[in-house]
Amino acid sequence: MISVPLKQTDTAMERKTRQYQAIFEVIAYGGRPLLAQEIQELAAKTVPQLSLATVYRQIKSLLEDSSIRQVQLPGQNPRYEIGSHEHDHDHGHHHYFQCRRCEKVFDVPTCPGNLDKLAPAGFMVEDHEIILYGRCGACVGQTAE
Repeated sequence: MISVPLKQTDTAMERKTRQYQAIFEVIAYGGRPLLAQEIQELAAKTVPQLSLATVYRQIKSLLEDSSIRQVQLPGQNPRYEIGSHEHDHDHGHHHYFQCRRCEKVFDVPTCPGNLDKLAPAGFMVEDHEIILYGRCGACVGQTAE
């Protein structure tokens, strides 16, 4: 009597847990900030028929508990990466490289540091963002199409 609804709930809960785990692992081990569509494509290899709506729901949950962070480049859809990195130590911010050919975004592991010398005389820099553009290692040898 109770076992039938419980089994259905267990199955639904198990599916949600598998979906959550697959999505989290794709982001955690992706090696770079990923678009929701990229997360869906990669996680669907583990959990077939994973919908983009489910990915967005899980992303929302992961953002709320600070497991992941949103990476917003100007004029683009948000990308997502794991919440903490080894290179977060002092500055707590990130810099990115975007390939102009494949449009993938990668973390830049270092910060140039104090940028006050770039500001006009008498100004004080309180924060900065750096986005480098060019070709990633995979695209560097490819010719334009």
